[in-house]
Amino acid sequence: MKTTDTPPPAEGTEAATRVAKLPAAPQERGGGRGGVLNVFSHGMLVLWAVMVVLPLLWAVMTSFKDDRSIFTSPWGLPDRLHFENWSRAWSQAHMSDYFLNTILVVGCSLVGTLVLGSMAAYVLARFEFPLNRFVYYLFVGGMSFPVMLALVPLFYVMNNMGLLNTLPGLVLVYIAYSLPFTVFFLTSFFRTLPTSIAEAAFVDGASHTRTFFQIMLPMAKPGLISVGIFNFLGQWNQYMLPTVLNTDPDRKVLSQGLVELAVSQGYKGDWSGLFAGLVMAMLPVLAAYVIFQRQVVAGLTAGALK
Repeated sequence: MKTTDTPPPAEGTEAATRVAKLPAAPQERGGGRGGVLNVFSHGMLVLWAVMVVLPLLWAVMTSFKDDRSIFTSPWGLPDRLHFENWSRAWSQAHMSDYFLNTILVVGCSLVGTLVLGSMAAYVLARFEFPLNRFVYYLFVGGMSFPVMLALVPLFYVMNNMGLLNTLPGLVLVYIAYSLPFTVFFLTSFFRTLPTSIAEAAFVDGASHTRTFFQIMLPMAKPGLISVGIFNFLGQWNQYMLPTVLNTDPDRKVLSQGLVELAVSQGYKGDWSGLFAGLVMAMLPVLAAYVIFQRQVVAGLTAGALK
């Protein structure tokens, strides 16, 4: 009997050999199409970024020019930094007063909107009562109601309440204007938070108020920052409501001041001061978005990730 010294091939080796002899799978035809789509989408994003960034840079550059350079070389760099444009717009054009009024109105209305909106959204998201869905859809319907239709009755209501041409009246209007979106946004966010933590707090003897302010509200910080940024942008740039409800020259906000600055500086020919005031109005908005951009993205994607 003949024997062989070569061991029989292992089962795994035979399987690997058969797999190696199989013909290679054809490449998917959609790969090239996906690459072209990615290049096109990235190209559109770059184009959009250029269209947004270039006007901002041009406005900042123009604010440091003198009036002659603005017309003779609109695309050229300034010969030197004319900081007197900024000081002139801040003092002579009363931008400091407009800034103070705007900070007071937007700061108070933003705090009030977040506090009231988060409380209403928490109740609508975590508690069941007969009119729950009805109240929720009332807030949703408020988002679709054009503010132009409410200007005339709102004017008479504010006048009858003695709040016309006052900063507290403007704060209340801003809060009412921003509540529908805030409640809609935060209701969906509170529904994603775990209920076990709130139940554990109730077992330990915490009240509903303490559970909300000490446990649930800190957990909703990403959503609060996101909706706060959106409300800040809308309230800071609001022009129609203060124009109708706030005609007192001493209580005008920044958007009204910029319009007056454009009219007055246009007649005076002080275009450098006008651009300086424009950049002053843009800086807080840009700074707020740059500082909190990560929190905004986290708040928008928190519900999807959970």
